Amino acid sequence: MDRLVVGLGNPGDGYANTRHNVGFAVANRLGKRARAEFGIKAADSRIAEGSLGGIKIAIARPQTFMNDSGRAVKKLLDRYRLDPADMLVVFDEVDLPLGTIRIRQSGGSGTHNGMRSIVKAVGEGFPRIRVGVAPTQLREVPDLAAYVLSPFDQDEKALADQTMDRAAEAAAVALRDLQQAMNQFNG
Repeated sequence: MDRLVVGLGNPGDGYANTRHNVGFAVANRLGKRARAEFGIKAADSRIAEGSLGGIKIAIARPQTFMNDSGRAVKKLLDRYRLDPADMLVVFDEVDLPLGTIRIRQSGGSGTHNGMRSIVKAVGEGFPRIRVGVAPTQLREVPDLAAYVLSPFDQDEKALADQTMDRAAEAAAVALRDLQQAMNQFNG
C-alpha cells in the first residue's frame, strides 16, 4: 500500500448525514473513484482498498467515535506499515464556511477533537483536508456540538454535496502531488 486516506466521522446511522461526518462522505466518494468498497473490517475501521492513478490506496472510516480517532489511525498506519506523512486525513471544519476546503501539509489539531486525538497518537506530520461546514449565512451557533452533529439545512445540501465532491477530487490530486492540490483547491 502506498498511501492511506482517513475520513473522519462517527459510526452509526444517526450520524450518517451530519456535518461532523463530512470526512466519511468524502471517503465514500473517493472509494467510488477508486472502484473500491468498504468491505474490510480491521484496525477499528471500515476500509476500502484500491488504486488511483497507479497509486495503491487504503481509504478508511474509523469506527471509533470521533474523539478516539487516533487509536484507529495508529492501528491503520501499523497495518499498512506507513508513516504519518503517507496519510491524508479529511475532516469537517467549523471555522471554515460551507463551500470552502483547505489543504495543509501538516500542523496542529485546532479545535477539532478527532484531529486532537490523531495528533496525540501519531504527531502533526501528516497532510490534511479541512472541509468547511460553518453556516453560509451569518448566524450565531449557540451549541457547537449540536450544530456539527446535525444534518445540513435544506438550503445547504446542494453546496454541501458540491463541496464534498470537490474535497474528494482534491484528495485524489493530493495523493499524486500535494503542492498541486494546495495550489488548485485552496481558495
